[in-house]
Amino acid sequence: MGKKITFFILFVVSAFLHTSNAQSTFDKNNQTISSIEDLSIYPNPTSNGKLFIVSKNDFTKQVAIFNVLGKEILSITLYGKELNISKLKPGVYVIKVTENGFSATRKLIVK
Repeated sequence: MGKKITFFILFVVSAFLHTSNAQSTFDKNNQTISSIEDLSIYPNPTSNGKLFIVSKNDFTKQVAIFNVLGKEILSITLYGKELNISKLKPGVYVIKVTENGFSATRKLIVK
């Protein structure tokens, strides 16, 4: 049973990493850009109930947080930088940030 759960968790995480809604664009050197530029999510790990999400362009962001089983725990439109996650229990989560048509996923640890 433990191997099945481990496999399922790896499957869910890899699905998030490979199924981004981002469209590829090219920079001035003709290199592909398919992520949110200069995305920073901090502090990570966090224990104070606050999470800051910033990027180079600082556009409005759609933020979704998933547990390790792939269930969406939180979905919000973020207009500023600060996200209140005080209701999340300690554990490991996957956070998906979408900004201006580009998406990025990161592991989030709440202590």
